[in-house]
Amino acid sequence: MKTIYIIAGEPSGDILASRLMRALRERDAGVRFCGVGGETMAGLGFRSLFDIGDLSVMGFWEILPKLPVILRRMRQVVAHIGQERPDVLVTVDSWGFISRVLGRLKRKGMSFPMVHYVAPQVWAWKKGRAKKAAKRLTHLMTLLPYEPPYFEKYGLPCTFVGHPAAENIAEATPATCPVPDGARVLCILPGSRRHEIRQLAPVFITVLERLQAAAPNLYVLIPSVAAMQEEVARAFASVATPHRVVVGLAERYAAFGAAEFAIAASGTVSLELTACGTPHLIAYKFNRLTNHLIARLATTRYANLINIIAGRQVIPEFVLQYCRADLITPVALALMQDATRRAAQIAAAQDCLNRLSPPTQTPSDAAAETVLRTLEEWRKPPPQAHNKTNQPLNK
Repeated sequence: MKTIYIIAGEPSGDILASRLMRALRERDAGVRFCGVGGETMAGLGFRSLFDIGDLSVMGFWEILPKLPVILRRMRQVVAHIGQERPDVLVTVDSWGFISRVLGRLKRKGMSFPMVHYVAPQVWAWKKGRAKKAAKRLTHLMTLLPYEPPYFEKYGLPCTFVGHPAAENIAEATPATCPVPDGARVLCILPGSRRHEIRQLAPVFITVLERLQAAAPNLYVLIPSVAAMQEEVARAFASVATPHRVVVGLAERYAAFGAAEFAIAASGTVSLELTACGTPHLIAYKFNRLTNHLIARLATTRYANLINIIAGRQVIPEFVLQYCRADLITPVALALMQDATRRAAQIAAAQDCLNRLSPPTQTPSDAAAETVLRTLEEWRKPPPQAHNKTNQPLNK
């Protein structure tokens, strides 16, 4: 029986890892999983070492209050891996945490293949991460076709497996999303991390109040993860516009399908909305100091993947110092009032999304085959050296 240790430190990684688990089980029904994961993995029988909410944090100053907990979890994971001695370690996203775990494992001399899923965004910032990743990983699986060269130049084998956003939606359990008759449905997604909700909810609520004045028949759906459901409900409790928090992948995608438009935190959700045919804009910010640092360090023009692939702003984005209700509201209102603009956005965005899948199989199948192939190659005996010490003597 193969033991595969998985670390998925945030909700988007949890979804990716759950798809990978299913694809691996299709190839080996006896495979055993352990490690750290979220609610979607738990739905497949995975028992997480601890709640991934302890790791779901981004930014610079935002990490400081949680640093003692993160360091304790890091030590816990390293010790648990030492006990389990897995056949292969698969880490998913969350590179800041993962990189340090891998470094500790290397220093302890643990010997098994280490495969990372979702490349660190070295093309956006922190280019030095590519060299560090090459020293700590056996193989890297990328979601984007242009990422492998950044790492291969340092000798790290890479495989472009594609982004499974459309795959996740296609295989989600169908669900209905009841809404009042005649309502115009707006989706609001303030993020899956506590600090995201606290930063973005006030901005999104102000935008919502201004949109309500122009479209009094608005009905708002707020998809969330179970761990943040109460936090989101509290953040939007004072909103007068009729609204409902929905939880679970099926309900999430049903909400996307019912929505005429969406306002979302920047991230993977933009690809999910695109796959569902839902026009949207994205926004994101940290505290003022982190905003300033990231603005200085970032090397890309856009934050949104669709925009990066297109080379232009297909999805309106309002990030860092531009994440303001007075800037977001007129763009949101213009899109809500113009069906032609919404249709043009989705057509252009879906063209970009189509470029993120491998040509012959699903992203999850490609990822599962890469993990198993890496393990098989790791187990192969090294080729016998041809030298005087192992050649027969001619007498």
